[in-house]
Amino acid sequence: MLANLFPFLTWSREMDRFTMRADAMAGLTGALVVLPQGVAFATLAGMPPQYGLYAAMVPAVIAALFGSSRHLVSGPTTAASIVLFTALANLATPGSPDYIRLALTLTLMVGIFELVLGLARFGFLVNFISHSVIVGFTAGAAIHIGASQLRHFFGIDIPVGLPVHETLIEVARGLDEVSSPVVLVGVVTIMAGLGAKQAFPRSPYLVTAMLAGGITAVVLDTVLGPQQTGIETVGALPAMLPPLSTPDFALGTIKELAPTALAVTLFALTEAVSISRSLAARSGQLIHGNQEFIGQGLSNIAGSFFSSYVATGSFNRSAVNFQAGAVTPLAAIVAGVVLMAVVPAVGPLGAWLPNATMAGILFMVAWGLVDWKEIKRILRANRGDAGVLVITFLATLLLELDFAILLGVLASLIVYLHRASQPSVLVRVPDPHAPRRNFTTDAKLPECPQLAIVRIDGALFFGAVSFVAERLRIVGRRSRMQKHLLIFARSINFVDVAGAELLAQTARERRRAGGALYLTHVKPEVNDTLKKGGYLDVIGHDNLFSSKNDAIREVFERLDHRVCSTCRARIFNECRSIPPPDG
Repeated sequence: MLANLFPFLTWSREMDRFTMRADAMAGLTGALVVLPQGVAFATLAGMPPQYGLYAAMVPAVIAALFGSSRHLVSGPTTAASIVLFTALANLATPGSPDYIRLALTLTLMVGIFELVLGLARFGFLVNFISHSVIVGFTAGAAIHIGASQLRHFFGIDIPVGLPVHETLIEVARGLDEVSSPVVLVGVVTIMAGLGAKQAFPRSPYLVTAMLAGGITAVVLDTVLGPQQTGIETVGALPAMLPPLSTPDFALGTIKELAPTALAVTLFALTEAVSISRSLAARSGQLIHGNQEFIGQGLSNIAGSFFSSYVATGSFNRSAVNFQAGAVTPLAAIVAGVVLMAVVPAVGPLGAWLPNATMAGILFMVAWGLVDWKEIKRILRANRGDAGVLVITFLATLLLELDFAILLGVLASLIVYLHRASQPSVLVRVPDPHAPRRNFTTDAKLPECPQLAIVRIDGALFFGAVSFVAERLRIVGRRSRMQKHLLIFARSINFVDVAGAELLAQTARERRRAGGALYLTHVKPEVNDTLKKGGYLDVIGHDNLFSSKNDAIREVFERLDHRVCSTCRARIFNECRSIPPPDG
């Protein structure tokens, strides 16, 4: 019970010297990565630069303590910052005290909505994000990460926030402006990182890459001069800890922000859970949707009182956390705590961290996110899943990230509903060559001229009724003498009113023709629906059987034995009781 309320009680028992060291190094790497990103995201959100760093401190710690993912790192993100700016820019001047107050209030409301959804156990919504969606979204997001860093890697001036294809066009147009020293810094960063990873797999290779890139930039500036190299750095960062803050509890403000808060909540949860699921697919961890909702809610509630705007799962930092070797959520906690400790002291050192180095690091992270083997497997295995993967991937490249995820989920649901609406309806006959005369679907084997036997594999719900009804009509039209119908119902896990009505209507038609409908292995849930709705009264309580042998033995007694006496099929053991036509 306590583990459900406090998830950290579970993973804290698993920590040892190795995991603590791995988490500490991953946390340190994450803290270094978020330094420049936090400032950039805050500017994008219309907030003062320091608020991006504040959003990566307390919220990251709370989300790690109360969430379910072992690798998710919460904090400011590009998409959340853009959504915040779009929602509040028309209500107040960006960067003004009123704007900050609205942002903090919105953060509190989003946190409350997330917490309520988690406590109400709406975490099942994560089950609608299929594996194909995750793989496609991850690959598309990796390309987004890489494309966003091209401007820093080549040292060219192109607009920020462009779609991937427009970014590539702008890079192609600006190739004559590429700075060789900047590219060299980026290349050295990548080479050092890959070399460290290859030589020492457990080493903090991203930190090594940062140091190599920074040292290269210092050497180039010393030899050629800053004016010649054109190497830009992140710049000095604000040296402040998050001050206490108070959201606006005025009823008018809450009413004004309510629709926006709900929209931001759904977006933030989708982003956080999608990232959790994508990383869990790589690590083999199971994600508990309800707990993830609760963790995200508590992090934003706490963050609103510590000068944080809306925080959610960060793809960049979560991927860095995973690639850096994080084992438990302690890594995210370390990142938040280290950030609090180092910002006042080393904030000015950001002036020595080249943008090209950050670009090189994120290139390595993006490449590691693309699961090439899984993509090939999905494309070969199933056309439906392959279509979902391609749709999600293209939508991630061409549309907003949150809409791309929702489109992928919608595509998954369409594929699922298409499959579910066409359950398998197979004609079954006993195999005389099998030792126990097991039933098979071999069309070459003879059937009983009076009894049709079918097996339905799937749910009988409103979406499948038309398909199943048509298949049963086809079975009925093959032989007018087959007035009796036996359905093997072991694989029917669910029946709704429409499905129950189909069975009742089939029973009526069979009865008018002089036969009946019989069911075997009816599951308790299905039986309850048929019984409570009065459909068993139509089908006949005596027409339900617990085994195939009992059903065939009873149905055989109800057949027209005059027809049996002239039948040469003789497919049932019971047929031996009637003399064959040749005596």
